[in-house]
Amino acid sequence: MSERYDAIIVGSGPNGLAAAVTLARAGLSVALYERQTSLGGAAATGELTLPGFRHDLGSAVHPLALESWFFREFGLDRRVPFVLPEVSFAHPLDGGRAGLGYRDLERAAEAIGRDGAAYERLMKPLVSHVRGVADFTGNALLRLPGDPLAAFFFGIRSLEQGGPWWNARFREDVAPSMITGISAHSILRQPGLAAAGAGLVLATYAHARGWPIPVGGSQSIADAMIADLRAHGGVVHTGVDVADLRQLPPARAILLDVTPRTLVGLVGDRMPRAYRRAMERFRYGGGVAKIDFALSAPVPWADPDVARSGTVHVGGSRAEIAAAENAVVRGELPDAPYVLVSQPSLFDATRAPEGRHVLWAYTHVPAGSSVDREEAVIAQIERFAPGFRDTILATSSRTATDIATWNTNFPGGDISAGAPSLAQLVGRPVYSPDPWRTPLPGIYLCSASTSPGPGVHGLAGWQAALSALRHEFGTRLRPDLSPRPDQLAPV
Repeated sequence: MSERYDAIIVGSGPNGLAAAVTLARAGLSVALYERQTSLGGAAATGELTLPGFRHDLGSAVHPLALESWFFREFGLDRRVPFVLPEVSFAHPLDGGRAGLGYRDLERAAEAIGRDGAAYERLMKPLVSHVRGVADFTGNALLRLPGDPLAAFFFGIRSLEQGGPWWNARFREDVAPSMITGISAHSILRQPGLAAAGAGLVLATYAHARGWPIPVGGSQSIADAMIADLRAHGGVVHTGVDVADLRQLPPARAILLDVTPRTLVGLVGDRMPRAYRRAMERFRYGGGVAKIDFALSAPVPWADPDVARSGTVHVGGSRAEIAAAENAVVRGELPDAPYVLVSQPSLFDATRAPEGRHVLWAYTHVPAGSSVDREEAVIAQIERFAPGFRDTILATSSRTATDIATWNTNFPGGDISAGAPSLAQLVGRPVYSPDPWRTPLPGIYLCSASTSPGPGVHGLAGWQAALSALRHEFGTRLRPDLSPRPDQLAPV
């Protein structure tokens, strides 16, 4: 190849795009290489079931879109129109009951009932310090927190909800079920410190600004970053499967939106032995099986208020969800699985033909599972929405092995790109205040396998790019990422 660039990015997921945008905004010549013929990685949208039904291939709802430090500087909420449901998340229970996670914390507490005051006391200090919580959990955890009080409140509450005493605060089942429904996003043992921390972060965002849904699908987020990259001179190559870094053109910095396992394959024996051992020790977590539905009507939840929510946690009580998630950790398939559900077409008419709807759902499975979980997911939704089966027009079901084939950053179907255990959140993928920089000259990791971990937030790519700017280009200045007037979404 005759080209030469200042920086090359491999992988067009949200972190790879964030790295590319940051370096292009710094005035560098940037090229991005993507294995797929489309761009966006886990933030992609396409037709999976029937014509006109647009499904999110990976993430659907984006709790981090409004609080990610990178997205705040990028002005994502000014580039992409978002819908903020009045109810951030809902948790149906047997008997036609449901916990409703209103954006307004006081209203959520009132809806919970007897345990509402206890729930409000749990969440209010975190919601009041949401920016501190976001910055503490969105940076390498070996760094000192900018808001020590936020870190203190977060730590104490994570200890409470992550231990065997997790029910001590509550007297009924609604509030604890709601908390576990959020914590189960992590695909970790319940109760557990890392799972509780993940749940509390997401709950904080739910009651601070809400969990936004991008109009047009998650692809809108990726498209905004791709447009900005190209507007600042970035070059994009699709359909290029990079198997060895030596096939790339010369560049002063190469940033890889890949897992440690893939990094070893790209570099081989050129990697220092100790670092290679660290990459090979990096552990991956449980997988997901995903089912997308084309529906003739909205999901007929037994409690109609559940339809006011952008995200629904299906699985029953705290004990039932913990049993299902712990079965997955043991390598088993639960009969009554925990299911994450979103029906974005209730809030965004662009997703389906008029009068029709899309439904996005996934459930957790052992890594590498090839079992189709469509029927188990349908049965669990039907439990809380009698008649759901009758609304189904078409489905698209993917096993954990299908997910891994589609996106190599999800080995075994692990959408976290590495188990988000406490050890692997503090040292992700190694214990270092600069975990994105590898010992290979000019080579950086910028995927969700690095700090701060999983989620559509762009922070790993942004931090890796800032590290490359310091070490390869000699500047500590953060480039201005704010949108130009012509990049603003219509009001």
